[in-house]
Amino acid sequence: MPTTLKSITKKLAGQLDTLTFGAPVAHVYNPLVYAWAPHERYLGLYGRGPKRVVLVGMNPGPFGMGQTGVPFGDVGFARDWLGVAAEVGSPPNPHPKRMVDGFGCTRSEVSGTRLWGWAAERFGTAERFFEEFFVVNYCPLLFMEESGRNRTPDKLPAAERAPLEALCDDALAQMVALLRPEWVVGVGQWARMSAERALAGTDVRVGQLLHPSPASPAANRGWAPQAEAQLRELGIL
Repeated sequence: MPTTLKSITKKLAGQLDTLTFGAPVAHVYNPLVYAWAPHERYLGLYGRGPKRVVLVGMNPGPFGMGQTGVPFGDVGFARDWLGVAAEVGSPPNPHPKRMVDGFGCTRSEVSGTRLWGWAAERFGTAERFFEEFFVVNYCPLLFMEESGRNRTPDKLPAAERAPLEALCDDALAQMVALLRPEWVVGVGQWARMSAERALAGTDVRVGQLLHPSPASPAANRGWAPQAEAQLRELGIL
């Protein structure tokens, strides 16, 4: 059976489900499982290579990929611009404050509205954007504390992070080998460092983009023009 983005992703989803995480992580969502239908549609529509640039996010947000199965997948953009709306199930042991409503979710994912909003404004159509670009999350798992607070994978203890990174490094390296990009750009420092480790020894160039999170004061001062400037500085735009 040939290696495809779907086969890599399916295998990674199963491997990640074997990992365990201790306190303060109380809930772990794997949208590659319960939101597989829209994720599979996303890969089928836009994952045909080669690509010139692969943008790599950190991990899902609770109102983005956690709802839609799409990286940075704010509901409105995932449904209306990407056209990937499909049935979404529920993770086991959902947090009562972070229920998965799929494409019925009424909350907005700011990082997603910024990233896909920039892509829509600059490229017009999703098809035109994906002619050269692709977007993945390095780690597809969403971690939450008992309070419902998001816990990013860089905050996991080393003993839990190491097996997670080994699986995610391998999957990213396989995806990049398949898509054959000139550039892999980490959205944020941790994503860039993860990409550098996963792709060490290859001739793929690795860069970094400001993360569009509202937790970033810099991103709140106009993320899109700063992202444009960074991509121009890298020579991508």
